[in-house]
Amino acid sequence: MRASDRPYRFRYCVLAFFLVGCSRFTPPAELPVASSLILDELVIYSDFQFPDNHRLLMDLQEMRSRITEGLDLPPSDEPVEVYLFKTPRRYQKFLAHHYPQFPDRRAFFVQTDTRLCVYTYWGDRIAEDLRHEVCHGYLHAAVPNIPLWLDEGLAEFYERDESAEGFHQEHIDLLVAARDRGDWQPQLARLESLEKMEEMSELEYAEAWLWTHFLLQTTEWRKNLLRETLQTSRQKRDASLWQQWHLIEPDVSQQLLDHLARLQSADRLAP
Repeated sequence: MRASDRPYRFRYCVLAFFLVGCSRFTPPAELPVASSLILDELVIYSDFQFPDNHRLLMDLQEMRSRITEGLDLPPSDEPVEVYLFKTPRRYQKFLAHHYPQFPDRRAFFVQTDTRLCVYTYWGDRIAEDLRHEVCHGYLHAAVPNIPLWLDEGLAEFYERDESAEGFHQEHIDLLVAARDRGDWQPQLARLESLEKMEEMSELEYAEAWLWTHFLLQTTEWRKNLLRETLQTSRQKRDASLWQQWHLIEPDVSQQLLDHLARLQSADRLAP
């Protein structure tokens, strides 16, 4: 998959947004606030009537439990606001007015000092887009300083339908092709050094997903290593996973390649 073909998502962190700092938030007129729904930490606004019992809402609600329980994170009461536009045109008009510097994306996540927000529109891949961006919201509510590669790797993992268990065929195909061309070898230390979204290529998104899948889907010890890394990040300490991991499993990069080969041979069509 070429970089230009990547599912249109974007995470953006800013220090101020609209009226941040005021005691009460007054949304811009372009925001979809005609209808609203509160589901625990999730607050969904839309410019069309959204069914209260839609299966997608239940999916997002259940994903919160999967993330907090699976990653051993404390539940947060910080709201994750989702602004859902009915049409791409309305969404793009809002984007052009308030975020003209943003690239053209189907959905994006914004973290400020005081708010966690997701913006998207109702399209063919709405379930995948919402799971990805809302995952960012849930993670940042519990781990505000989560490393970039891990933030994206987990969002790529949890964007898949629960039954897929994080399986991502597009990433597998991309990594296998790059491996076979001799263009790629796993480098977790390099991933950990990346701090800006624009530094991450398609291949690095895929590698971040693969490391995350390897941690969550192989052994309990590796899953606990991931949990410990998140706890370290919560305490605002250096959260380099590679520094300790490769000392305990010196051949871990080769094991990751073996994991990729197993996923390749699985020949599984995931949702």
